[in-house]
Amino acid sequence: MDLSTPNGMTRRHFMSHLAGSSAAASAAWTLGGNIAAQADEMRRNRKSAILLWMGGGPATIDIWDLKPGAPTGGPFRPISTTGNAQICEHMPMVAQQMKHLSVVRSMSTREADHSRGSYYMHTGYVPNPNIEHPSYGSVIAHELIEQRPELEIPPFVSVGGAGAGPGFLGMAWSPFSVTSNGRVRNLKMNLDDQRLLQRMAALNMIETGFAKRTRDTPAAEHAKVLGKTLDLMTSEQMEAFRVEKEPDEVKERYGTDNFGQGCLLARRLVEAGVPFIEVDLGGWDMHNNIHATLKDTKLPNLDRAMSALVEDLAQRELLQDTVVMWMGEFGRTPRINANAGRDHFARAWSCVVGGAGIKGGLAVGETNSDGTAVETEPFSSEDLMTTVCKGLGISTETTFTSNNGRPMKIAGGGKLIRELVA
Repeated sequence: MDLSTPNGMTRRHFMSHLAGSSAAASAAWTLGGNIAAQADEMRRNRKSAILLWMGGGPATIDIWDLKPGAPTGGPFRPISTTGNAQICEHMPMVAQQMKHLSVVRSMSTREADHSRGSYYMHTGYVPNPNIEHPSYGSVIAHELIEQRPELEIPPFVSVGGAGAGPGFLGMAWSPFSVTSNGRVRNLKMNLDDQRLLQRMAALNMIETGFAKRTRDTPAAEHAKVLGKTLDLMTSEQMEAFRVEKEPDEVKERYGTDNFGQGCLLARRLVEAGVPFIEVDLGGWDMHNNIHATLKDTKLPNLDRAMSALVEDLAQRELLQDTVVMWMGEFGRTPRINANAGRDHFARAWSCVVGGAGIKGGLAVGETNSDGTAVETEPFSSEDLMTTVCKGLGISTETTFTSNNGRPMKIAGGGKLIRELVA
């Protein structure tokens, strides 16, 4: 196929010039569809983070901080792991990977509403009608993007839906949403190359003129998004999204459900150099029949996918540069209600974190004998993210300025969880 323009410029070069700042990198990029061949170069000193988001508020007292024998303990038993922490008997495969992961059992927050809790755990700030804070995914992508000038696909990918957006950082740092099989809607256009070039040139002319006339941030941000979209449409790095190319045994090891395939996609995106990936596993809002649902559905799916992800990252020497986080918006009540469920509870609950210099195999913090209160130093969303930033080499002294001129520190000025870092 002849992709030359009348001026002798290839379509790829032409679009790269339209995209502006990424032209040189795009022209030099010779991936040739072989992501694996570039992995060694990409992973060198390149940090990434994967957030496994458990929407709905999982009952961490039944998963990571069991209370056998207590009236609040429920029917599950603890099992030993490859680390020092015991976890639920229905997570046997994750138990084998716990030498890489640590449980923070003294999370204590104040937001027990789904929407507010999700916002707080995604941003480190409580909701405020006067300002929209950026999610940690946008912040980390923003801070790490300079490490990978060759990256043509978005630096923040959401698999199944992100819990928060870019806030005042602007739409250029929005999560790029895909399904668990990596499908991107409306990306492929039914146009021949010549017509596509003509349309993009016309659109670029309009965008450039509008941005010059208005000189406002939204117009400039929109132009950036257009440039990134053009990069995306022509990039061989899009191969990273093709989960279907994995061998069947690999896909089955992760699980063929959406979360399993999403975790497999996350691994591929880390290999491709994407700084932040969020994978959603919703459905944890269990006010009824909680233990049967956990045992039969939720925990087997989580166990299979999470263990395969951590094992693969470790075996491929990616875990040393990749933080893996597991969390929801809060925990659930130690008291089991009349419907055999647990309700919202933010006072004492657990998160899990590991990779990229964060110590594994530990249980940090303690709750009391029935799980109703934290007995050691409590930790917050800000503290957890400060620790993650430490692992990623991001300075928490970095300060952004919001749209209303307010200076805001990364991770909200949280403190380091010292037990987890060297």
